[in-house]
Amino acid sequence: MSLDVLLIGSGGREHALAWKLAQSRSLGRLYAAPGNPGIAECSEIVALDTASNEAVVDFCRAHGIGLVVIGPEAPLVAGLADALTDAQVPVFGPTAAAARLEGSKGFTKDLCTRHDIPTARYKRFTDAAAAKSYLEDTGLPQVIKADGLAAGKGVTIATTKAEALAAVDRCFEGDFGGPGAEIVIEEFLEGEEASLFCLCDGERALVFGTAQDHKRAFDRDRGPNTGGMGAYSPALCMSERMVERTMREIIRPTLEGMREIGSPFRGILYAGLMLTETGPKLIEYNVRFGDPECQVLMMRLDSDILPAFLAAARGDISDVEVKWSARRALTVVIAADGYPGSYRKGTEIARLPASSETMRVFHAGTSLDGEKLLATGGRVLNVTATGDSVREAAKRAYDAVSDVEWDQGFFRSDIGHRAIMVEQE
Repeated sequence: MSLDVLLIGSGGREHALAWKLAQSRSLGRLYAAPGNPGIAECSEIVALDTASNEAVVDFCRAHGIGLVVIGPEAPLVAGLADALTDAQVPVFGPTAAAARLEGSKGFTKDLCTRHDIPTARYKRFTDAAAAKSYLEDTGLPQVIKADGLAAGKGVTIATTKAEALAAVDRCFEGDFGGPGAEIVIEEFLEGEEASLFCLCDGERALVFGTAQDHKRAFDRDRGPNTGGMGAYSPALCMSERMVERTMREIIRPTLEGMREIGSPFRGILYAGLMLTETGPKLIEYNVRFGDPECQVLMMRLDSDILPAFLAAARGDISDVEVKWSARRALTVVIAADGYPGSYRKGTEIARLPASSETMRVFHAGTSLDGEKLLATGGRVLNVTATGDSVREAAKRAYDAVSDVEWDQGFFRSDIGHRAIMVEQE
């Protein structure tokens, strides 16, 4: 039995999902909206207002869609999954109430407090003056976070009082949402960061891979936070023991807490972790695949992804098994000059390297003007490769990066550097 699927999204994450969905033996037709030129190579792009829940529901009814896969966080927070569920269209992604795990950092921190989930100490503020007064009496560094969605850029690790106070002003002046938005101020955690992904059906959670992201814009983890400049998988610091401890202390209590408040979580739960001296602590949750972590996960996944997504949407993953390649995967993000600040749009990408079994270029922020491929986003390309080691995957990825002909972009040259050092020890 084949299933027609609609994929929502237009970035590198969605290109990777489309590429993997297109390989499914259960797939009928794959539609995508709004899509991008890379997604168009493995799906049918449809003209659809994805910001309108009603329009998406109408499309699904008219085309007999058997599953909707929602890639980005904004439609989830806006209740697209709720609208589809009400229309009896199966959907892979959480309800708006469950998506609060990403949509409100304060909500998640309070949930952690109620269920003894290890995380950084924190305070919530709705008033800039009160937040600044707190910072005046608090040691540094401190982490200032916009409460709502901020495309991965609403976090400031302040090492000086001036940085901290300026971050508070940016949040309350509307840089990361509307003026008057809430902020969370957290203690600074030390350790190694890693990401754990879990497939959830409301009651159960199945480990769905690990990765390590690189958030800072420039080499040696310098510069502003971005949505992610590269990643590799699996995260070498996430041993089986560490994964199980994270599941026991963080993931399972979270699912239990969400059920208790009547908001069971279905979809992909992405835990951003800090591995401290006392164990894993939750930095934040995302309620969808990470970007660019999704790209490396899809390159390593040996299982058919569609049945797994459908099982989660139906609320029972008890029979789902996933198989992963033993190979490592690494992705390098090529971003537009100026990102994550202002950047020029519409510059031409003259050439991309050809894909192979061990290397693919996922489109993250591109469009077509006739036959010309243009860079239209901040993060533009995800050059992704596999290898028997992180070092080998990195070499393949960077060799392919050198074959990209586009003069208006930049990239980090040290993606996976910690893992490569560990491999050499």
